[in-house]
Amino acid sequence: MGGGKSRAVTTPTRPTVTHPRFLKKMGVGRGWGLDRRATFWLIYLPPLFWLTAFLVLPVLFMALFSFRPDMRGDLFQSWTPTIDQYASIAGTGSYWRLLGISALTALGIGMSAVVLAYPLAYFLVFHGGARTAFYLILLLIPFWTSYLLRIMAWKILLGTEGVINSFLIYAGLIQDPLPALLYNRTAVILTLVYVWIPFAALPIFAALQRIDPILFEAAADLGAHPFHQFVRVTLPMSAPGVMAAFFMVFIPTMGEYVTPLLVGGSRGFLYGNIIQDFFTKAANWPLGSALSMIMLAATLILVLLATRLINWRQLFE
Repeated sequence: MGGGKSRAVTTPTRPTVTHPRFLKKMGVGRGWGLDRRATFWLIYLPPLFWLTAFLVLPVLFMALFSFRPDMRGDLFQSWTPTIDQYASIAGTGSYWRLLGISALTALGIGMSAVVLAYPLAYFLVFHGGARTAFYLILLLIPFWTSYLLRIMAWKILLGTEGVINSFLIYAGLIQDPLPALLYNRTAVILTLVYVWIPFAALPIFAALQRIDPILFEAAADLGAHPFHQFVRVTLPMSAPGVMAAFFMVFIPTMGEYVTPLLVGGSRGFLYGNIIQDFFTKAANWPLGSALSMIMLAATLILVLLATRLINWRQLFE
């Protein structure tokens, strides 16, 4: 009509299923909210139950048990709270001396593990290339074996008839085996540093992966040499990973007792071995619980002081 032009006929469009008003009328929004809450609790409750049953409750039970006067009677019978256990610890200087030795040992092991794990993580991130995943699997292979087997392997290495002594005798460097390699605090430190290196490398690896490569290009354009790029860019931006790696090593080492028991002997005794003895050999659970609570409080205080007083980023600026 009118010049031979036909007018296009349009039909009203129906609301798509993704339209917010349509979804609201159908009640999809309300159902999706319930599903999200149900999914959240389904994921959240199992680890919450696990942590409560195997971490929070044991710590609370140990805290309560530290105020028990003795082990007479049933385990869960009522008792009159007392601070005799803490008074006994306060008056015994050997406990505090060993706690200080354990803290210094944990500090040295944590720093050594971080220093040795940093180049490993740096290589995986910046020089691993297409084989990064393969190298990461190699790093995690020690986790596939038992912790005790790895400790026993070091006991074989450092023993009087172990690999190191046998090689030194074969090479003619010594005539008799060196007994000083085993059953001392040095053996404990060597073994624990080896054990914690893969753990320390993981948070450092994650921190280095988050660094944008453009920052290195910008630093190079500004005339920074590779060493200055490492000091001014890499170290400050990886400081959170370094701090996390240190505390991942320091905190469990404070209460370590298995490794000193196997490779340290009487000369490699740490604070955790005293707690273990009171719970097993001496059967003095109240005193062992009090020692455990003191160690927990000391560890938390050291961690809080480190996080509050030290500006980790300014250390590398």
